[in-house]
Amino acid sequence: MNTQALREKTAAALAAGGGSLKTRQALVGLDGFVDEIVRVVDKRQTQQEYSAIPSLSKLSERVAAAAGKSTNMELVVQKMKLGGNGPIMANALVAFGMKVTYVGNLGRPAIHPAFADFASRAEVFSIADPGHTDALEFEDGKLMLGKLEPLNEITYENIVKYVGAAKWQGLFAASSLIGLVNWTMIPAMNDIWRNLLEKIGPTLPASPWRFVFFDLADPAKRLPADIRTALDWIGRFQKYFKVVLGLNETESVEIANVLGITARDGSPKALEQLAGELRDKLKIEIVVIHPVKFATAASSTGSAAVEGAWDPSPLISTGAGDHFNAGFCLGCLLGFDLQQSLLAGVATSGFYVRTGNSPTVDDLARFLRNWPG
Repeated sequence: MNTQALREKTAAALAAGGGSLKTRQALVGLDGFVDEIVRVVDKRQTQQEYSAIPSLSKLSERVAAAAGKSTNMELVVQKMKLGGNGPIMANALVAFGMKVTYVGNLGRPAIHPAFADFASRAEVFSIADPGHTDALEFEDGKLMLGKLEPLNEITYENIVKYVGAAKWQGLFAASSLIGLVNWTMIPAMNDIWRNLLEKIGPTLPASPWRFVFFDLADPAKRLPADIRTALDWIGRFQKYFKVVLGLNETESVEIANVLGITARDGSPKALEQLAGELRDKLKIEIVVIHPVKFATAASSTGSAAVEGAWDPSPLISTGAGDHFNAGFCLGCLLGFDLQQSLLAGVATSGFYVRTGNSPTVDDLARFLRNWPG
């Protein structure tokens, strides 16, 4: 699934095509969070030294033992950073060298300091203050505790108010990639999509290089009927765009259940087949599924899977999926086949979880040529 020859071919293609990204416009939105990356203390040895609870299962045992009593847990903030599916994905696209416009809630009237560097390198339009996430990270996953009230301000009316109708329409016409992410947490997203399809879609000039990427962002808390409605809206975008739907493994099973498709085991072969079934059912360009250790996708030309650059002890895991999404979209924009696009995605994520930074195209090529392990 992931050979040295494939990695070298992809690295060479990145080196050859990376310069063209300066002419590619991306429009991404619509959320915005301030993320605090947190460890939960297990035992504290000194004022400076402590051991962290290593896993979600150990945390659950600690919580369960407190039932009917009470408990106290110390949280250590390791880092505060920009967050949200949209800002993290957009920040990664900026690192690749793309011209990026971001619309979302990054702070109002002033941009929140967590987004200051990003706002200096991208064109941004902020609608409201950001939400806040405490991202509790463990060896086997993370627990995201979000405060979402500011996302109620993300409406089509506010977008037009703060971006301007003509500018908003012009951004869609000029952009090769549109990223519309975090449906789950944005109550007005369906209405935003409806307005885009009715008011923007019919005005767009024909283009074979206009992708729209969707990430539902963990829809488990939403009702199945609501999820099905969102999927119907996503399918309608295929009339004007090449639609890409990105899912992690859990999301792929949830979507399969909503669509009446039987999800099998989590093996690469089974998820590759599931990606194809989901794509056929939704009638869109690409469905991509990215578990922790590999990634798979299906399009009209077939399907593919690649092994990932998994790290059992990542420096950071919050944002790994958004970096995968940016890397996969990079491959799509450069005309890569599915296997190369998947490899660009897992390499982008692999670089990020090891360094805490978004890779440049040169970083990505070097990572592919010096594959970990």
